[in-house]
Amino acid sequence: MQSAFLLRPFRGAGRATALLAVGALAQLPPLLVLALPWLPGGPTQALSVLAAVLVPLAALVAATPLLSAVQRARLRTRFGVDVPAPARAGGVQPWLRSEATWRQVRYHLVVGPLLALAGLCVLLLWTAAGVAATTYVWIWAVPPEYRYALTDVVQDGYVTAAGLAALYAAAWLATAVARLDARAAANRLGPSRTEQLARRVADLTERRAEVVAATDAERRRIERDLHDGAQQRLVSLAVNLGLAKATLPDLPDDARKVIDEAHREAKDAIEELSNLVRGLHPAVLEDRGLDAALSGIAERAPLPVRLTVDLPQRPSPTIEAVAYFVVSEALANVVKHARASRADVSVERIGEILLVVVSDDGVGGADSSGGTGLTGLAKRVASVDGTFSINSPVGGPTVVTVELPCAL
Repeated sequence: MQSAFLLRPFRGAGRATALLAVGALAQLPPLLVLALPWLPGGPTQALSVLAAVLVPLAALVAATPLLSAVQRARLRTRFGVDVPAPARAGGVQPWLRSEATWRQVRYHLVVGPLLALAGLCVLLLWTAAGVAATTYVWIWAVPPEYRYALTDVVQDGYVTAAGLAALYAAAWLATAVARLDARAAANRLGPSRTEQLARRVADLTERRAEVVAATDAERRRIERDLHDGAQQRLVSLAVNLGLAKATLPDLPDDARKVIDEAHREAKDAIEELSNLVRGLHPAVLEDRGLDAALSGIAERAPLPVRLTVDLPQRPSPTIEAVAYFVVSEALANVVKHARASRADVSVERIGEILLVVVSDDGVGGADSSGGTGLTGLAKRVASVDGTFSINSPVGGPTVVTVELPCAL
């Protein structure tokens, strides 16, 4: 247990040192390209000096994608850090104007060489510490004529102790520089904070759309199971009870009363189950589309409803379901709270937007925070990135406007 405590600073130090060593090697090519024009016999005139600066820089910029890919592979292989590549703009000019490109160039020109220098210092420290810590091992390999000049028990003891301390320092420094290397690469070679947030938002939006679509599909499955299963059994039961009433006239009064009550309960259960199925996902919506489903709502409403539907093509099932429930809930609010004499429903597609407008001539004053179901309606619309608005001054009229994206 004590040995584990002593060796704890060295955990991961080998991997960190390998990362730094490979990083130093990876920085050699760009540094050689920059230094090559300045070797002995380099440029002396102003124009040649300018070319010696600009040409290597242009070569480095052109090689930036390759150099960045090498650095990302180094971090992924040696340190287990995955640095995603930023989104690359199409074309040369957009790529050159991209802020991500110049972040990478700055890394290869400034940050990378500094980290490579730090890595070389760590390697030198490892080497010096190893030599000093093993003084008593290698000193006996020195030729005798030099050994006596180097052999001093007290001095060698100090050197060994200093070497052991330097080994701990090298392990700590290697880990710290490797972490700094990984952090710098993530900031310079990966997507910016804005790009990361944009990717996160896009990912969350896609996942939410998948959840909404899966929920709607599950709702349709439950509707089919209820319609084809429990509802059909109840219908069969009600038919049998009705036949029993019609074909068994000699039943005692008590038995007939029980059958009558059971028949009435079966019909009430069928009605309640039909309303439940319609609330989950009406079959007519899936079979015949939004126009037919909304026509059914308008016919069942206890007040006149003028319906206008203009859909050149059907939207996705999820958007159809949201539009259906928007109209259904909005008309239910009109009936319960508006004291209106009529209502108007308009559904039309404008470009990539499905516009749903429900208005009435009631008393107005509708408040989405008043518990009338408008809050839930707004949340349902927001689940597909739609917009919900209501204009309901006191005295009326009330207008509910919903915009749903048809691209889903």
